[in-house]
Amino acid sequence: MSVATLTLNPALDVTYEIHRLIRNQKVRALASRFDPGGNGVNVGRALKRLKVAASNFCVVAGETGQLLERLLRQRLDDPVYVWVAGETRINATVLEHETGAQYEVTGQGPELPQATLETLCERFVARVGEGFGVVTGSVPPGVPEDVYFAFVRQIQARGGRAVLDAPGVLLKHGIAANPFLVKPNRYELEQLCGRPLPDLPAVRAQAKRLVAGGVGYVCVSLGAEGALLVAPAGEWLATPPKVSVRSSVGAGDSLVAGLVAGFVRGLSLPETLRLAVAASAGTVRQPGTELFLPEELPKLLEQVQVQAL
Repeated sequence: MSVATLTLNPALDVTYEIHRLIRNQKVRALASRFDPGGNGVNVGRALKRLKVAASNFCVVAGETGQLLERLLRQRLDDPVYVWVAGETRINATVLEHETGAQYEVTGQGPELPQATLETLCERFVARVGEGFGVVTGSVPPGVPEDVYFAFVRQIQARGGRAVLDAPGVLLKHGIAANPFLVKPNRYELEQLCGRPLPDLPAVRAQAKRLVAGGVGYVCVSLGAEGALLVAPAGEWLATPPKVSVRSSVGAGDSLVAGLVAGFVRGLSLPETLRLAVAASAGTVRQPGTELFLPEELPKLLEQVQVQAL
């Protein structure tokens, strides 16, 4: 079954580990690293580690784009690069050891011309076919807010299964096309419904509304509490093992990859959720934007608790 990921606004991710920030003072890094970034890129990297072959569409630009391309050569299956004018964005993450705080600054990215966007959409949807199309992440300047609605609608119209993970208005518009699966976190779900969701019953109720409205499956990531999967056939809550958190970057993307891998493999819904949460838990143990280690997954899978609600 074909799988393709889309990253309209990839990035070069730079991570610094420091003792603590000092206002108006230079701070020397204890460690630093460079990784390819962007939600779709991370999903593609995670799918490769889960041994699920995927095509990965990335919009890249300039000198930073060339470096990003080199970094991705060994980390993605079948990368498909779409070049535009400008410069690929650089994101910075600062991990403060003294407090455990994490600071993130994200760049803007190059403009994506409408004609290029339309051509990219056609190529991406054609590659998805009747498989899975993962549409995720932020968009560069000039791209309309309903862009993911168009991608989801076209994927589904051709018999494919659209997987959507996006923030704010991008999620709101994309959900209107009734994707196969959406993966908001609690905050994004709160933004979507316009009110706080202080506890699990409130989260469940809102997720069930989305499924009743036409979304196939809703998986809500809940941080240290795990993840909730709501489907027409039932609801499941997965609780992750207690792990030492080094960085949360990429945890949600690993969750998405685990869900897609579970569907591709034909796993049951509880086991699909277990795989997704194990991959996410493995990712938060890694520095910067590094993802879970495949050799650690079997043990993590054993430690994830899944219960029907």
